[in-house]
Amino acid sequence: MRSNLSPRYATFVARRSGWAVIAVAVLTGVVVAGAVLGDRVAGDIGEVSMRSPAHEARDVIEATYASTQHIDSYIIVRDGAERLPGMAAVLRGLRFQAAITSHPEIAPTLVATDAVKGLENFVGRAACAMEAEKVADESGASLPRQEGTRVAQADCDLHAQISAVERLAEAEFRALIAAVVDPATAPAGSNPRRFLPVGAEGEDVPRGPRAMLLSQRNPNSAPISMEEVRRAQLRIDAMLSDWFDGAFIHGEGVAKAESTRAVADSFRLITPIALVLLAVVLTLTLRDPWDIALTLLGVVVVVLWLQGLQGWLAIPSTSILIAVPFLLVGLGVDYALHVLMRYREAGETPAEGLADGIQGPAPRDAMTRGLLPVLPALGIAAVSTAIGFLANIFSPLESIRDFALISGLGILATLLVFTSFVPALKVLLETFLQKRGRARRRHALGRAPGLLNRLLLAAAYAGVRWPWRVSFLALVLAVAGFVAALGIDTSFKRTDFQPSKAPSWLRSLPAPLAPADYSVKDNFAYLLDHFGLIARPMEAEILLRGDVTSPEMLQAIEAVSLRATRNGTFVTASPAGLIRMAARSDADFAAALAERDDDGDGLPDRDVATLYDQLFTLSPDRAAEVLYRGEGVYQSARLPIGLLLNASVQDIATDISALASIIEERAPVRAVATGRPVLSAKVQSALFATLVEGFAITLIVIAALLAVLYGMRWHAPGVGPLLLLPVVVALACLLGLMRLLGIPFNSETVVITSLAIGIGVDYSVHIGERFLSARARVGGVSLHDAMQEVLTGTGGALLGSAVTTACGFGVLALATSPPLQRFGLVTGMSILLALLASVVLLPSLLVLRERWLSVRAQVQ
Repeated sequence: MRSNLSPRYATFVARRSGWAVIAVAVLTGVVVAGAVLGDRVAGDIGEVSMRSPAHEARDVIEATYASTQHIDSYIIVRDGAERLPGMAAVLRGLRFQAAITSHPEIAPTLVATDAVKGLENFVGRAACAMEAEKVADESGASLPRQEGTRVAQADCDLHAQISAVERLAEAEFRALIAAVVDPATAPAGSNPRRFLPVGAEGEDVPRGPRAMLLSQRNPNSAPISMEEVRRAQLRIDAMLSDWFDGAFIHGEGVAKAESTRAVADSFRLITPIALVLLAVVLTLTLRDPWDIALTLLGVVVVVLWLQGLQGWLAIPSTSILIAVPFLLVGLGVDYALHVLMRYREAGETPAEGLADGIQGPAPRDAMTRGLLPVLPALGIAAVSTAIGFLANIFSPLESIRDFALISGLGILATLLVFTSFVPALKVLLETFLQKRGRARRRHALGRAPGLLNRLLLAAAYAGVRWPWRVSFLALVLAVAGFVAALGIDTSFKRTDFQPSKAPSWLRSLPAPLAPADYSVKDNFAYLLDHFGLIARPMEAEILLRGDVTSPEMLQAIEAVSLRATRNGTFVTASPAGLIRMAARSDADFAAALAERDDDGDGLPDRDVATLYDQLFTLSPDRAAEVLYRGEGVYQSARLPIGLLLNASVQDIATDISALASIIEERAPVRAVATGRPVLSAKVQSALFATLVEGFAITLIVIAALLAVLYGMRWHAPGVGPLLLLPVVVALACLLGLMRLLGIPFNSETVVITSLAIGIGVDYSVHIGERFLSARARVGGVSLHDAMQEVLTGTGGALLGSAVTTACGFGVLALATSPPLQRFGLVTGMSILLALLASVVLLPSLLVLRERWLSVRAQVQ
């Protein structure tokens, strides 16, 4: 494989620098045009293209139950000082509801009926019913009309509710609200106490908050966008302070807005810190402002290439791609340091024919000599890593294919920029300065005497002197990491993306830098603490298809409705529940049910379809929420599921699937769990499994490719897999540290760990290539001298690269956005572990290989 390609390429870049710069600049312009002319679309967290029975069930529900779909949020009011809200508080709540339901920006997003529900509405409708009873009753009775022992509810709008409550006497109001919340007298088929804190019951209602349920239209079945829904929630959030002393809205729009604000705050805070830190580290590493400028220019060009390629290929910007630009920036800094440090090494040797007072070869000669040995290492590292990522191009998940394609092409683009554009500019710059008598000489990092040089020499000594001890210690750490990783959390919770309140020292910073006061997470905790298992209907559901008129299905639904799951999921509505509710409120329906109830359990044992027909007559809207009747035949039923808000999507999906399985076992129907958390769980599980499988394939492909390349180049195929051992050890230690730090290993962080593979392979190849090159040199060098040359030369460049990128990205750990925090922490750890594995473990492995070859040669 030792062809003339590398010398020709190095000679062209060094001798035809101007043409090299022009060629790359033109090509960059063509590629970057894709960012403007290409098709760019936005994605969302964990968004992938896939199909499953759950997705098909979701499509059926959206097509047949479209009118019932809505998005729920909670408005929590904390202005009460009594056990129950007083008349003024109830009226304020009703007037607030009237204000938001008539607001021009909010009203179009709300459902047609009962857009806002709360304790106020039960009181208001009861007041309307009592007023109607007073009109009908000449005696003017002041007690609420009763249906048996239940408080009656009249069908009246918000303005009528407000008027009715205003006309109540204080004593009438207190008696009415007490009757509404008393389980013995609460309105039939309803539970007003769910809008009060957990444990609120009759006279035991504690002082504190109350809830309102806001229902907005689903963009999937309405001519509105999700952005309009979110803006309406933000508008309500802004209005709350004008109406209540203490209130908040908990919804997706508010949570997303706060997460977005946290990201913006984080970048506003971190960007100056990161820039200063990068400038300091690059200054200490390169010690030359021109080299720093060239490195940063190359990084900018690579990022522009990435944007252009993404546009031309129409790859959406999803969270799966979050690691790609950071991977390319890390590799770019590494490539720049290797090229520049090899140029400096070549420039340390005097050459003949130079002007007086100028030491070292001319810039073109130095760049030619510097590029020659580093090009194979850069090429092998980049090509093997790129092909390893591109191996995932055959994944069944579109997002993984996009990730593989953009990663592979981005790595190759980085190789092109930093082996042609940057070194060519370096030659032009140094030639320009030299002609004006400003020739410069810089030592390569780690070569000059000093602390860093001594540390690198110590690492070389340890690798040669105690290779077995170093390797055994690495093995122990790797095993410990893998064992710890067995218990790592793999759950995916959307609450993990919500920002927490920033530390006091951050909030004390000057106004431009201080982060906002984030409240969503605290509000969420408040909601859980005070309202417990408050349901979010429509978030999850079970679709039943088959003989939905069978009595067995109703019995099975009854069984799962009473079943308590470990994560609090429960059925909130069903055909069986609707039958029981109708029997309590309508005498004719109760009689029809009694005729068909042979065992007296309150559910029909025959002729179920007739009762379904009566349900559509009595309450068509409620019946349409749980039953679908097409062409005169009942084709499906639907069970909306209430959720515990802080459970992971995987746990929720497991619970709902368990409920579906129970129904299938007991009834002649096909039950499929679906809904947002179920779909999210399936997406995350498929994504996680595919990513893990893809990275395993990546390691195998890279190992095989390195074995082939090193077999052709050095007749040493065994070196290829050997170079991956430090990468595996670093990855194992990374997983162990993630377990200790409580960082989950899910579809978000598994993408970030790709950095450990990409950068780890790059580091290992540089060490291995230079070691083999030193050992193969004419005349040969001793094992110890070869290792010293490797670590004081290439090791210094690796150290500079690792410290620069780890500091630059590790500062993200200061972010107030949890995803950015995790990204910064995992990225910094992966880079530092890759460095330690390559400069400490890999030299020991290479020494052991040399000794084994020596023993084998003696035996033969």
